[in-house]
Amino acid sequence: MSGGDKLDFEIRPNPAPVSAADRAALLANPGFGRVFTDHMVTVRYAEGKGWYDARVEARGPIPMDPASAVLHYAQEIFEGLKAYRTADGGVTMFRPDANAARFVTSAQRMAMPELPPEVFVDSLHKLIEIDQEWIPTGEDGSLYLRPFMFASEVFLGVRPANEYLYMVIASPVGAYFTGGVKPVTVWVSPDYTRAAPGGTGAAKCGGNYATSLAAQAEAIEAGCDQVVFLDAVERRFVDELGGMNVFFVYDDNTIVTPPLTGTILPGITRDAILTLAGAAGHVVEERPVSFADWQADAASGRLREVFACGTAAVITPIGGVRFPDGEFLIGGGEPGRVTMSLREQLVNIQRGKAADEYGWVQRVL
Repeated sequence: MSGGDKLDFEIRPNPAPVSAADRAALLANPGFGRVFTDHMVTVRYAEGKGWYDARVEARGPIPMDPASAVLHYAQEIFEGLKAYRTADGGVTMFRPDANAARFVTSAQRMAMPELPPEVFVDSLHKLIEIDQEWIPTGEDGSLYLRPFMFASEVFLGVRPANEYLYMVIASPVGAYFTGGVKPVTVWVSPDYTRAAPGGTGAAKCGGNYATSLAAQAEAIEAGCDQVVFLDAVERRFVDELGGMNVFFVYDDNTIVTPPLTGTILPGITRDAILTLAGAAGHVVEERPVSFADWQADAASGRLREVFACGTAAVITPIGGVRFPDGEFLIGGGEPGRVTMSLREQLVNIQRGKAADEYGWVQRVL
């Protein structure tokens, strides 16, 4: 198919879906990323043929040859977004077009074929439609959608693969936080970096997350919840957390986040926050923030709040910072007013409780 063509999906309902009673039991406390729906999407790609064989079928194992290219050369990308049950019983998604666009740029960086954005969004609609009963109805519940693509060609050789498999799976999830939103403590890694200029930092590929795991283990050993990476060149400037972007709130009504220079993932939640903060009257800046300034501004009181953001947790207040030579608190270790206000605004838009002035919410059902 060409880039603008529509791809028709063959629907193959699962002949043995989870029973309604068992599904209800699973949805009572799904946790995060441990329970999965009855179906999945698969679409294949071959060089010279394009995208073909689009299906919605029973979720199950993927047959894979030991020489599949992804297992050896890591050509793989993914996305993450959510579907929400609305008060009128309908279903919406938040900015799936932005995820589709980022999937394209990730594919370009990883020398993979570009999935047309309309096929990406249509695949989400198809899976939500057939598995809509899996969407939690609780206030904090949602259906987490995981589109991904990997090199499926069977070969050993360092070159872009000629065959790929695109898939979507879905997982009903509850509240990311148990007991309400609480400030987290972060560890500033002295030894590890996430991405270097010219690398894959701006692509949502699994390798970026794999390289963060040793640093995350270091953070946990230090009694922290998440790791913060500094830039790979000077080891001075804040890049991002292991899986989230970071924002700084100052006493002069300024909100700052590190700029997108190629080493930081262009978060969709990050982009929404920039818009909401500007609309709320804050001075919004994208500029480098050094760890030394972070520490000094927290000590002087000039820095009032710090928070991280991403699809899973939306907005997470950061209350404490640890590093090999010490630790310090942000705003007394309590959630900040600006942080919680932005979180409430964003969640209300996502769940249809507030007007969507930006065209972010897409109705599915």
